[in-house]
Amino acid sequence: MNKLKINILCELTLLSEKNADAGMTEKELIKKIGLTKKSSKKFSQALSEMKKSGDITNKKGVWKIKDSESCFTAEVVNVNSRSGFIREKNIAKKNERSDSGYETSGTEYFVRGRDLHGAIPGDVVLAKKIAGATADRSAEAVVLSVLEESDRLLTGVVVAQGNKLMVLPDKLCDAPLFIAKSGIDLLKIGEKVAFSIKKRGERHFDHTVEIKEIFGSADDAKSSAEAYLLVNGFHTEFPNEVLAEVQKLDIDEPDPDETERRLDLRGEPIFTMDGADTKDIDDAVSISRTDFGYKLGVHIADVSHYVKKGSALDKEAFYRGTSVYYADKVVPMLPKELSNGICSLNPNVDRLAFSCLMEVSKQGELLSYRFEKTVIRSRVKGVYSEVNKILDGTADDEIKAKYARVIEKIPIMRELAEILYKNRVNRGSPEIDTPETKIITDENGICVGVKARERGTAEKIIEEFMLIANKSAASLAMREKIPFVYRVHEAPTQEKLIALGETLTALGTNFGGIGERSTASDLAEIIRKSRETDKYIVINRIVLRTMMKAKYSEEPLGHYGLVMPEYAHFTSPIRRYADLSIHRILTDYVYALSNEKLIKKYAKFSVEAARQASITELSAVKCERECENFYMAEYMKNHIGEEFDGFISGVAPSGIFVELPNTIEGMVAVSRLPVGEYDVQNNVILTGAADGTKFTVGEKVRVKCISASVNGGFIDFELVENSGDKTCGNEQKTDTAENSSGLLDGLLKHS
Repeated sequence: MNKLKINILCELTLLSEKNADAGMTEKELIKKIGLTKKSSKKFSQALSEMKKSGDITNKKGVWKIKDSESCFTAEVVNVNSRSGFIREKNIAKKNERSDSGYETSGTEYFVRGRDLHGAIPGDVVLAKKIAGATADRSAEAVVLSVLEESDRLLTGVVVAQGNKLMVLPDKLCDAPLFIAKSGIDLLKIGEKVAFSIKKRGERHFDHTVEIKEIFGSADDAKSSAEAYLLVNGFHTEFPNEVLAEVQKLDIDEPDPDETERRLDLRGEPIFTMDGADTKDIDDAVSISRTDFGYKLGVHIADVSHYVKKGSALDKEAFYRGTSVYYADKVVPMLPKELSNGICSLNPNVDRLAFSCLMEVSKQGELLSYRFEKTVIRSRVKGVYSEVNKILDGTADDEIKAKYARVIEKIPIMRELAEILYKNRVNRGSPEIDTPETKIITDENGICVGVKARERGTAEKIIEEFMLIANKSAASLAMREKIPFVYRVHEAPTQEKLIALGETLTALGTNFGGIGERSTASDLAEIIRKSRETDKYIVINRIVLRTMMKAKYSEEPLGHYGLVMPEYAHFTSPIRRYADLSIHRILTDYVYALSNEKLIKKYAKFSVEAARQASITELSAVKCERECENFYMAEYMKNHIGEEFDGFISGVAPSGIFVELPNTIEGMVAVSRLPVGEYDVQNNVILTGAADGTKFTVGEKVRVKCISASVNGGFIDFELVENSGDKTCGNEQKTDTAENSSGLLDGLLKHS
């Protein structure tokens, strides 16, 4: 299709997206496209040919797209060396910090590499559907024209091509690209760089690029992580206007006039519990026994007092949406002067808090709750590992002395947490327990160890207390019918449940007959029955992947995984904008703003905050996973040639994935498996080997590490026939964990 026909299609498509019944006369089209009179004959011929081919129609002199569904505008969301994906777009109001003026409708299309016509991620394109989606493939389309060229940065590695330095892109294509002359003298072979497209060609390999940033060796995980952050919009620095506001808030203690207005809890034995290296402390707890059960206080940093709506700080926090944690780094939602300073509930200093004060029965029933603006003074910065030693009786005198002012409260906390946990299990909440990863780096930021995180009793205590506080916040909003940002988790579709049943049957573990009508309680039973089997970890993950992704919503849709009709995120406003949002709403509620005014003030805000929190969370989860892959590959570079015991964690036509006890995962390519024509059955069995060998998810195997690419973030294994006792040197577990408002909920966001 020539350029003239593409221009015609483009104009008629854009018009039909605004109004499906609209069209243009030939004269209007000529004017819109900007043609001269000399081109009118060619234009009329193009219209005639397009009508004959069925692309457009003419009725009473008005030209329209024949099938308004066939051509559409889309954004390129992903490109690799052989293909890409585009996502259909709708014209929408442009966000000042967004990459385009379009809003996603959600439909994605597969595009073959040759049909992308050089488009890169972020480009807005005119596309045409060529095939519909089927059970085993995505809907397909071709790109007709690039409507808006993105200036998005891409990453690659400097390579030598003859006597020239070029850039081999990480994902765009598998051919090196020419570099514009400016700045080329500073480059070295093997460096990780970020580049933009300076001059476009018809295909990806025809582009000329301009180097924008040099990060260092592509063999360093730190360089790859920094490059990923830059090109994906994770800003490590804050804008100047934000820093100007922060200077006014860089204080040691809150304003005395403000503390006078608040409920004074500085005399209460309140304290915090977190990982040993935590600096941004969101939450503190207090507890006491009563005749009816327990008084439980969950005291959360009052970030909303300092981050005012509409301020530069607030706009930046909204844009970021969440803090991002990887290896020994954090990209914070708020500047450290707040997150580690005046907002952090550090010990032995006055801090402003937003407290959820609850009364809980001896049976764990939430009898009452209220929210108060408070001033607190944490007695001690508790550390999970130290509290666990107090609980198991191994604490030394130094630890006992540190916790002297609160030590008698710790057994009461365990007592209540065990009751709350038992109630959650009895409700049928699936106990999904997939270990997270702890990356250990040296003073130079190089990965020297990888461990699987484990929760100890102290972590589980805080988890249960955060859950009940979050439940209280959502319950209040639902009762009062005020705008809110809920944490929601919808039930799996019937199709997913049927697929889960088939997968479990293939594994020989469908103990409860999982099917389309199965409940969360049924899934919990499957996990419980598999706990003592060698497939426990795998079944955990399969069940997790069956579930929908947890997200944020202005509607109280309930939380399937927690088996709660009401749930929200109230407990981490330093690192999540969703929590900060509901703090702001609850503040006005506590200060007696009427429901009518709350609705007027926050109805639109709650929708926008929920949407942005969901989008940024997904981006953050992907970022953390990608950066972890860089560090894992860096670690395994020093273990090439070594053998490890692991298990098959996944199968694909291209090979099998093997995970080691320390959570590192690598792939055994199909080329390194026995000769055969391989096929995947029920997503868990790879069959087709000529010798009859089958590879099943959960099966224990022994592998040798044969290569590791830090730049790509992947590891290659090969199978070793003999078994032995040698395992990865850093596979031992750790009892420290990042503080969260529930491990299950945290895992659901990764699903």
